[in-house]
Amino acid sequence: MTVDQAAGPRETVPGPGHVPVVIVGAGPVGVTAALLLARRGVRTVVLERHPDVYPLPRAVATDDEVRRILQAAGVDEEFAAVARPARGLRLLDARHRVMAEFLRAAQGAHGFPQTSMFDQPELERVLRDALARTPQSVLCSGVEVVGVEQDGDGPVRVTYRDEEGEHLLRADAVLGCDGANSLIRDAIGATWEDLRFEERWTVIDVRTSLPVRCWDGVEQICDPQRPTTFMRVGEDRYRWEFRLPEDSEPDHERMRELVAPWVDLAHGADFQVVRQAQYTFRARIADHWRRGRVFLLGDAAHLTPPFIGQGLCAGLRDAYNLTWKLARVLRQGAQERLLETYESERKPHARHVIRLAVAMGWAMTGGQDGAAALRRGVLGAAVRIPGLTTAAVRDLSPALTAGPLVRRRVRVGGRGLVGGFCPQPWVSADGRRARLDDLLGDSFAVLTAVPLSPSLKAVADGLGARIRSVAGLGDDGRLAAWLREGRADAVLLRPDRVAMDVIPCGGRDFTDTAAWASLLHTTRSTIPAQRTVETSLLRSTTR
Repeated sequence: MTVDQAAGPRETVPGPGHVPVVIVGAGPVGVTAALLLARRGVRTVVLERHPDVYPLPRAVATDDEVRRILQAAGVDEEFAAVARPARGLRLLDARHRVMAEFLRAAQGAHGFPQTSMFDQPELERVLRDALARTPQSVLCSGVEVVGVEQDGDGPVRVTYRDEEGEHLLRADAVLGCDGANSLIRDAIGATWEDLRFEERWTVIDVRTSLPVRCWDGVEQICDPQRPTTFMRVGEDRYRWEFRLPEDSEPDHERMRELVAPWVDLAHGADFQVVRQAQYTFRARIADHWRRGRVFLLGDAAHLTPPFIGQGLCAGLRDAYNLTWKLARVLRQGAQERLLETYESERKPHARHVIRLAVAMGWAMTGGQDGAAALRRGVLGAAVRIPGLTTAAVRDLSPALTAGPLVRRRVRVGGRGLVGGFCPQPWVSADGRRARLDDLLGDSFAVLTAVPLSPSLKAVADGLGARIRSVAGLGDDGRLAAWLREGRADAVLLRPDRVAMDVIPCGGRDFTDTAAWASLLHTTRSTIPAQRTVETSLLRSTTR
């Protein structure tokens, strides 16, 4: 399957129809993208091969930045009901002695626990239930995408097959959220760049009422002979990950030996293995993430080893970064080159996270080369440096690199606010308490500590930005302090709540309005959302 720039229409495909966006893959990344687009009035069709939630064990941890994304998608309250906060990560030696702790706060800068544990099938049910309530989206399950074609600037033609035959959709854009073996990645001619990590691990998800000896976080056993990851996922749910010899499936006796440091497993005990699978953990990134109006997101674009719990997080960041830009182009006529900033912003960030995960993986598991002992010794010394573990945790999601929508200026004393996220405290407005993002809405926003001039108000109005004074928000002065620390009188926030530009202290204007104004200029106001997707365009539609 290829994105064919010259291919003609498939005359044999019955029932062609148009939809603004087709999303291939109904995992968390694809469904979250659909929900985010729906909140901006963009209709989607989501195509998924599997008839139900994919059965294999996958992600079990997320961070507060991603909780904020789930808030933007409208599902955080439901997610909170199936998630539990975690205290962080412990590194243990082969004798289970603590080498280091990477603690995570009960509430981070984004307004949520810095680490939350969950069972991915439960997250997927939360997302799919929300999608079923969303009239702008339709989920087609049990279908196979067999063709993606694009003629120049024309619509993308997506051919999919179900039990009734082949069907055609024409779309303004296609999002490939179809995982590590992505057909969409092949379609745009993208290839993997290998970032030099590959290990085979056995992952075991367990439900048990037995007393389990555990710290309420993630434990990584840094034993080169048997590296192991252990975590409590839910009230009675646990996960073990073991690096075992190839094709080694543990029987009951082997299982008793493996889990003995945590639980006494007698014959007949309540110890249910819910899922067990072997995974190859890899570090890879696609050489390009876009061709025309076809985009890659999540595991289709990058693979992250699980050692810092950022694989799914990276994919949801992709969705958050791309969807507001795509909606602005499709519904408000913004320039096409706005879409170029998706890969230019997300790819360096994803590469950084992958490299950090690889470094942690080699350090924690010891690796399999002659330098393994040296790495473990360096790790043991490094984690005792005051402040290092705090800095390592903080750098899991660094600020975006400078670009058209990140107008960073070099300044004495640090990088400033631009490129990083605005914190999200609880605030008071109209007699109610709310998280900041719920007050600001889905568009641009200006937070200011000073009155804005008429010209700056005009700039904000042109972006559809809400203007909020940081005074009197009932946030204990957090936002005002954030501005002071960044030496700014005001900050312009993008819809994904990244600080795009600032008015420096004592300044009269944003630092680089000319650079981003033309990129964000729109030719029309927001079109009222069409509330439904015509199901007559589809076959085998699951709602």
